[in-house]
Amino acid sequence: MATNPSTYSANPYPNPIGVEDLSIAVISPSEGRRQEAVHAMNGCAGTYVSEFSSYSPGTGDLPHTLDEDFDVIVIDLDGDAEIALDLVENIGANSAATVMVYSESSDPELLVRCMRAGAREFLPVPFSADVVAEALVRAAARRPEARPGKRTAGKLYAFMGSKGGAGTTMLATNFAVALAKESGEKTLLIDLDLPLGDAALNMGITAEFSAIDALQQVDRLDAKFLNQLLVKHSSGLWVMAAPGRFVQFQANNEGINRLLHVARHEFDNVVVDLGSRLELMGTTAYKEATTVYLVTQASIPELRNSNRLITQFFSAPLPKLEVVINRFESRVLGVSEEHITKALTRAAQWKIPNDYETVRNMQISAKPLVLSDSPIARQVREMVSAVTGKSDSAAKKKKKAFGIF
Repeated sequence: MATNPSTYSANPYPNPIGVEDLSIAVISPSEGRRQEAVHAMNGCAGTYVSEFSSYSPGTGDLPHTLDEDFDVIVIDLDGDAEIALDLVENIGANSAATVMVYSESSDPELLVRCMRAGAREFLPVPFSADVVAEALVRAAARRPEARPGKRTAGKLYAFMGSKGGAGTTMLATNFAVALAKESGEKTLLIDLDLPLGDAALNMGITAEFSAIDALQQVDRLDAKFLNQLLVKHSSGLWVMAAPGRFVQFQANNEGINRLLHVARHEFDNVVVDLGSRLELMGTTAYKEATTVYLVTQASIPELRNSNRLITQFFSAPLPKLEVVINRFESRVLGVSEEHITKALTRAAQWKIPNDYETVRNMQISAKPLVLSDSPIARQVREMVSAVTGKSDSAAKKKKKAFGIF
């Protein structure tokens, strides 16, 4: 019987040198066994491990696709040994990735077949910390110094609201537009405030497909399929919208992780609107974010929620958290800035001014407000400048104009 994953938490895994940046995929049709393997790999590598719930994810040329994305591919033999061994052979013959297999069985004949198929490592179940660590060290040593066609994962910026109506979508949308224009890099906005996100509405976009189309067919999700689901805004920003009609669908963490993994290997920057969906805190949208922007307001419910979120999810140094106070009016808050900082347990990095007319005009015209000048636009562009390292040219021009007088 497979060991309960909870037993691993009591046994500290070694942290072998050289494996920290290994990209690892675990393939198993059994969720329980897959989680055991993921836990073992994560414990040694200290990085997120991607999961596949099927031996045939439907990505076309599967070995080539996996080779582009992963250094190590770990396959469960016990779901269906024959199919698993065929997959081992295909990957071993067509890719530079190290293939590992795991099984509860220690049958010598099975071990020989695995090695002949191309597996470089056999991991017995229950997993041993030392065995896993040593296998990953050997995999790191085998990894080619340069792998043609392998792309470094793009940066991930996640926007989440402390409460519905905090203005998360407005900020995520305008940040993404400004980032695409300011950086000149390939940038994608994904609306994961499902099923009722309205990022596309704010931008005047009508999308034929949505994030739900991607998540419903996650087994075939690769770069080619991803691009078929996107719409390009006139600003140069690519958008994966929420559905235009109500669709009852419950996404799982595996699907979200796969979507973000594929997106980050296709785009330089990925901006994600999470709305106030706390269940997504267990996904890579949180774990691997370059920056998480927590959007709140200076009112008691939002500050209370923000305090709880920061205390529970952001006590560690990573991921990087930046607090954004939306609709900020220093003179009419009713709550002092000192009390706001105390409630948040830290100073807010960004204060977006309250400008009802500008936001209302954006919603009516469906034109991102960062494409024109306003107090909000200038502050959002400053947020983007902080991540690109480039100054806000529009704000500089405005200051120069005032300087004439």
